[in-house]
Amino acid sequence: MKKIRILIVLVALFVTSGAHAQEQAQGKVYNAETFTLQNGMQVVVIPNHRAPVVTHMIWYRVGAADEPRGLTGMAHYLEHLLFKGTATVKAGDFSKRIRALGGNDNAFTAQDYTAFFESFAVEHLETVMKMEADRMMNTNPPPGDFTSEQKVVLEERRQRTENDPRGFFSEQMKALLFVNHPYGNPVIGWQHEVGALTWPQIQKFYKEHYGPNNAILVISGDITAAQLKPLAEKYYGPLKPIALPAREWTSVPPMIATPELTLHHPQIQQPVFMRLYRMPSLKENKEEGYALSVLQEILDGGAATRFYKSLVVEQKIATDANFSYDGMAISDGTGWLSATPADGVALDVVEKALEAELRKVIKDGVTDQELAEAKQRMQDSAAFARDSLSGPAMVVGQSLASGLTLDDVEYWPQHLDKVTKEQIKAAAAKYLDPDNINRRPYISGYLLPPVAPAAPAEETKPVNGAKQ
Repeated sequence: MKKIRILIVLVALFVTSGAHAQEQAQGKVYNAETFTLQNGMQVVVIPNHRAPVVTHMIWYRVGAADEPRGLTGMAHYLEHLLFKGTATVKAGDFSKRIRALGGNDNAFTAQDYTAFFESFAVEHLETVMKMEADRMMNTNPPPGDFTSEQKVVLEERRQRTENDPRGFFSEQMKALLFVNHPYGNPVIGWQHEVGALTWPQIQKFYKEHYGPNNAILVISGDITAAQLKPLAEKYYGPLKPIALPAREWTSVPPMIATPELTLHHPQIQQPVFMRLYRMPSLKENKEEGYALSVLQEILDGGAATRFYKSLVVEQKIATDANFSYDGMAISDGTGWLSATPADGVALDVVEKALEAELRKVIKDGVTDQELAEAKQRMQDSAAFARDSLSGPAMVVGQSLASGLTLDDVEYWPQHLDKVTKEQIKAAAAKYLDPDNINRRPYISGYLLPPVAPAAPAEETKPVNGAKQ
């Protein structure tokens, strides 16, 4: 319903190509304006005056990782319930009112944050702010709606996970990777725990985390900070700050094993190899995070990059080969390696070929040309990002909610330009070396078609007329 999956690659959010890219590289990307209300709510305005419309986003610094032990799925379930009414807005009326204004709305939950957004004509901004301020503190779903929405959430889990072998397999791999850490729990929650959640439990979580001093308001579009500030003070300013619990999460212990996970499933027709790594997030280590971002582009930035060129074009042993780095997290980030073998090629052949390519980077590094082209592609891929309405709000909000600063967003091109070949080589050796796990082991996954049933044994024939 209100849950969507957002995969935002931070490097694809900044500067346009050509002359505009050079101009932006000298200054800020979005020229965003920011201020903080007296109750602690941060406000960011990203001016874009091409059309009289705005995107309004509220980002809460709370997500699945903040859930009490044994109550997984609570943050996502609460996201659903925030559409189920307050004393002044009936259950289901929030979205109806937005649509009546000619706008659209949605929401999503992640490990570190929960966000709600609407896009609409700027003339309706006050109406939307009033409704969002209301449900920030006054959500109270009718008992019947709580029960019915629980069924919706459970069905969503069945569709996205139980009935999707790739989703189910990825969930299992993350659980193995993040032992003793909340990132090991799925955002949607474990089925048996979601089914047992009660409104008093969720209401306690809501009151502990939903308040102005735990929220970031990001508005992108036809407005300035000077115009927005009195409206923000009028609708969000009166909300009282709350006492926030500390975000103290358990740590993943050092490990010396490299676990392997195998799943045979009737829906899988072609085998898939996957490997999942723990890597530093940009919050934890910006220098390594920038290097891993560029390395991702060098390994898997298109048909001319290393993995595709080697495994698909030259060796013809795979139909695809991928590497992705996700550094947008409060705690550890992740890296995903995957490949699908070509017909007739064994899965271990593709796995060894990927490892061989990683060893080349670790031993010889990357070339000047690869580095320059990767940076250029990363800039070119963002050619229209700055002119988008909702895109900048997504970027800024996710970055701030993941522990980065507004300057980290605004000056990303400058940080990117400073990445060196030596930094990339060092990051690859530290986090991707198949021969040295550095006490941060990876999880290897093998997603396979069902095992063919064994042929029935032939019936033994009688010998010399003896009965069997």
